[in-house]
Amino acid sequence: MKYIITIEEVQTVDEIKEFWTNENYVQLLEKFDYPDAEDTGCESLRELLFMAIADFEPSEAAGIVLKYKLENKLTEGQIDQISNDMLLDTVCEEYPEIELQAPLFHINQLLFKAYNGKFPSSSATIIKCLINSQDEPEKNLNKEMILRILNDGLSDRNIVKRLFEEQMKGNLEFLEAENIIWDLQNLEKNEYRITTSGNLIKKEEIISSEWEGELTISEVAS
Repeated sequence: MKYIITIEEVQTVDEIKEFWTNENYVQLLEKFDYPDAEDTGCESLRELLFMAIADFEPSEAAGIVLKYKLENKLTEGQIDQISNDMLLDTVCEEYPEIELQAPLFHINQLLFKAYNGKFPSSSATIIKCLINSQDEPEKNLNKEMILRILNDGLSDRNIVKRLFEEQMKGNLEFLEAENIIWDLQNLEKNEYRITTSGNLIKKEEIISSEWEGELTISEVAS
């Protein structure tokens, strides 16, 4: 099936605030020794958390947030290592387990904001686009299909194209797509909002505003 892709907007952002809920803030405040946080007005929770975090050494604070969010994914030794490495480098961009890059980004940027830049900053890319099928019927697109359709509009310098060349061309199964795209929203019938790492897809690497992409019958049927 052939598709016409039209880029509406590309944003580079340094945080995705909706990732952290008020419930998350309350639970984190308790871990940073601020009791009864649930009695505080919702609009103040984020600011209170930042103040509470600032009372701790940066690596200690990183360890607390990492354990809160990723205790079931990381060992105690890994948490200790990452909490120190985060002060020196953007671990979220380089971590070998790609499924952890998104939560590590959100943790990194929370700490970056709380400590006014003591942690290196990272970014996310948000792409809003229209994807119109030239064939019938229309089909809801998944993350793997979206990445393959985007392939021809990305610069050859793009890291996803270089690391996953055969997968992007549809020659190999693309299991990594589920974690390369952090969030995929079908806003309207043909309008999509794609959130990914600013390291994996940079704004300047989207080199076309409109192009044609194609999926094989087997991909569309999968």
